[in-house]
Amino acid sequence: MGNGEEQQGESLLTVLLALGANVSVTIAKAVAGLITGSAALLSEAAHSVADCGTEILLLTALRRSNKPADARHPFGYGKERYFWSLLAAVSIFTAGALFSIYQGVHVLTGHPEDHRSPLVGYVVLAVAFVLEGISLTQAIRQVRAEQAKDRLPLGLYLRRSDDPTVKTVLYEDSAALTGLLLAFGGLGLTQLTGSPVWDGIASLLIGALLVVVAYFLGQTNKNLLIGRQADPRLVRAIRGRLEQQPEVDVVVDLLTMLTGTDQVLVCARIDFVDSITTAELERACVRIDNELREEFGDLDEIFMEPVPRHDPELRERVRARYGTLWRPEKPN
Repeated sequence: MGNGEEQQGESLLTVLLALGANVSVTIAKAVAGLITGSAALLSEAAHSVADCGTEILLLTALRRSNKPADARHPFGYGKERYFWSLLAAVSIFTAGALFSIYQGVHVLTGHPEDHRSPLVGYVVLAVAFVLEGISLTQAIRQVRAEQAKDRLPLGLYLRRSDDPTVKTVLYEDSAALTGLLLAFGGLGLTQLTGSPVWDGIASLLIGALLVVVAYFLGQTNKNLLIGRQADPRLVRAIRGRLEQQPEVDVVVDLLTMLTGTDQVLVCARIDFVDSITTAELERACVRIDNELREEFGDLDEIFMEPVPRHDPELRERVRARYGTLWRPEKPN
């Protein structure tokens, strides 16, 4: 099994564990919220409903993004994972955040429910914390394994990761545990003080937490859908390999784009040495393509275009994209 298939299987396990945990706690939170009259618990129930919808969308993302390329989609369906993950972020916002904010405003504007049987709420929150913790542990385990493989600090890895499914589960479960603590605090302070204001504040904080999570996940998937550059380290390594080829004079331009998780499209505009013949150029392109694919397993499609480095229109286009970072001359 290749690295892509292993990661796909690991991502599927992570999402399924998260879905199982959320289905269990959604029912428990909803029942406890109705029994206790706690707005924070009802907000947490809405949070879990949103999480269940998120996991279903992520399962759809994993299944559809794995379809092979065809005539209508010659670059494959990898970006479907980004589309469905974007919908998951929207689901978190609409089904979780908005309901939680509504519940908080409803309580704080003078429409609180009488709190009853708080012990039921505490028990449900404790059980939910354990189940969400199990799901989060799996997400952290996968993220740590992939982070170690990429040899990046955690924050940088999360920003550069091209697998939004695992990141969504990680953020979602982290928010879930934080939300449970907020609900516990709201329930406890309401019981101690007799004021429902704390319950309303907890509900508002849960809603705000979900807004933040939905925003960051939405930004991540927006950038991937637009067409983000591959990992800069991979881009530098590809450029280095191209510059080492005896037939290559200068790499004029190097374009990369993520077309899916572990799928990178490469377009290299190269000024080849003047002494090369047409037949030698063709053989060189085939050889370079094979060498790049063998060394960099994420490369999905590779295009090499012979260009003159001094063409004024091309120079301006490249300079407009990269500015002072552009290197038009052959390195020493």
